[in-house]
Amino acid sequence: MKTKFNEYLTKLRKSRVYTQAQMAEKLGISRSTYTNYENGNRTPDFEVLERISEVLACSLDELFGRKPTYVASCDVVKEDSMLYNVSGIQEEKPKLAIGVQDFRDLREKQAYYVDKTQFIEQFLESWYQITLITRPRRFGKTLNMSMLAEFLDCTKDSSDLFCGTKITKSVHYKELNRYPVVFLSFLNVKAGDADSLCYALKDTVRAEYERFYQMVNDGRLSEFQVKEFNMIYNSLCQESIGKEIENYVIRSIAVLCQALSTYYGEKVFLLLDEYDTPFMSANSEGYYDEVRAMLNRFLATSLKGNDYLQKAILTGIQRIAKENIFSGLNNLVVCTVQDEDYDDCFGFTEQEVKELLAYCKAEFSDELKKMYDGYHFGSTDVYNPWSISCYAARRRMDSYWVNTSENSILRNALEVQGRSFEKEYEALITEGEVEVTVDFSMAYYEKMDEANLWGLLVNAGIVTITKEIEEDYYRLRVPNLEVWKVFKELTACHLKIDERHMEKMLNALKRKDMERFAEEYQRVLLELPSYHDLKDENSYHMMTLGMCAFLRKDYDIKSNRETGEGRSDICLYAKHDRYPNLILEFKYTKDEKDDLEKLAEKALEQIKGKQYDAEMTGEVCYVGLAHYGKRSCIRWRENG
Repeated sequence: MKTKFNEYLTKLRKSRVYTQAQMAEKLGISRSTYTNYENGNRTPDFEVLERISEVLACSLDELFGRKPTYVASCDVVKEDSMLYNVSGIQEEKPKLAIGVQDFRDLREKQAYYVDKTQFIEQFLESWYQITLITRPRRFGKTLNMSMLAEFLDCTKDSSDLFCGTKITKSVHYKELNRYPVVFLSFLNVKAGDADSLCYALKDTVRAEYERFYQMVNDGRLSEFQVKEFNMIYNSLCQESIGKEIENYVIRSIAVLCQALSTYYGEKVFLLLDEYDTPFMSANSEGYYDEVRAMLNRFLATSLKGNDYLQKAILTGIQRIAKENIFSGLNNLVVCTVQDEDYDDCFGFTEQEVKELLAYCKAEFSDELKKMYDGYHFGSTDVYNPWSISCYAARRRMDSYWVNTSENSILRNALEVQGRSFEKEYEALITEGEVEVTVDFSMAYYEKMDEANLWGLLVNAGIVTITKEIEEDYYRLRVPNLEVWKVFKELTACHLKIDERHMEKMLNALKRKDMERFAEEYQRVLLELPSYHDLKDENSYHMMTLGMCAFLRKDYDIKSNRETGEGRSDICLYAKHDRYPNLILEFKYTKDEKDDLEKLAEKALEQIKGKQYDAEMTGEVCYVGLAHYGKRSCIRWRENG
């Protein structure tokens, strides 16, 4: 036939939301026969054509494109919005599938999808056999790895899932479903003790063995390969954990790759998602030294000297030192957040954000940018996709992104690191940015120094690079207001005070409930662990400034800046009319006989006399704070 029957058949099937397998079953023919219809390799006879028109509820004319008025274009993912949208008949608009990390599940749900299939093309075009990509949590790593596995895996038919996406226009689309794939996600390989973690790893590998179990009795593998496969599989099914079982786990992926390559006649693609989760879990729970050697050997055996490996890709938050598991991998490339490789594949660009919000009829605003923007990967500015999706669904600008494992590492670091790190940390939370040495070459838990800790914070998305000043020396800042919530908790931990009391104190200050503010401020002082930390006026100033940093959503914060006829301690410029401008001036005495009330009044006189409010408009509240050790007295006035 000279008509494009196969194309119209495909479009009509998709508009009715049938899979090829479902169509074959409804028509009473084999899946391969139906697939050949859509590929254009075969044409059905008249009786089958009649059955097709009945199943699809269309006329024969429509099957041959003579009346295609309601048939959708094959571009089911729109070029502009990247929306997976089967149209052609009036249906409910696809919804967001928030939290779905499996590509097939997402596509079969007909959910809204931001097209990141350029990830597949960039990976296949890479010259490197083994690639490690580091990105923060909830930036799409697992979904992208699931997508890559669906595309490559020769045991699947994924053509329906990719219809209309960017990859279909690539020369690499011919690679669809051509290779054996081993796909392991370590997202849930975490536990409170070493044995439980090893069991979780064993269970993850066992599930992948079960996926290929049918091949062992097919006759294509040698007797030795079948015996070795079964030996490892049986060990993975054991409830116990011991040295012998551990050794089988270590060899499991290398053995599986050999079996798959022999069976399918192609080398294997190995995909390891969130590969560093076990390392981070072990570190935070205190048993890292117990499992480090086993985890390193497992990864090294899977990646080094594996003759049956076509390509491998790993994702995680940070890299493990090359001197450990990656030693000898001369073909390894590590793509961190400052590299341009894959820079637009994780996170949402601003254009993608605008399209998603427009689709959901949610507003894009400067306030939203300040809340969720600010990440910089390579040469691309990106938004947090998890937070944007949650905002689009709920229409509420909350903090949705939390990284508990990274927070625990930073909390520990604040206790372990010396005064130099504390100074850098204080500069970050008070000024909003800091210039520091950053080391991306290894994980923080392998070398617990300040440069590696800053590297962890960059890769984890807690801070972002604004400028590379020189090699290994960067200017960093907190990316957005959402992440400031993480720092509020960490600052309370750093000061060793109750976060709730700090929150109450700041809320009272915003509301001009000065008696409550004075009460909570005194409570905070009493909570501080050491009297000797409060040794001068600057001690109280910096402590309060650190806490006031978390008013950034509602205030512009200035400290020690020239205003009026002098230098004010802390000026808080309200961003909204509902809050007052605030000026805080600190006084300190070493003499317990001094009258703190008079000292606080002196601070108020200084604010007024030197006109610290010269640049403020609207309501202003002047606050004088006087101190002796952990005792305080606060006085306040309002302009007018």
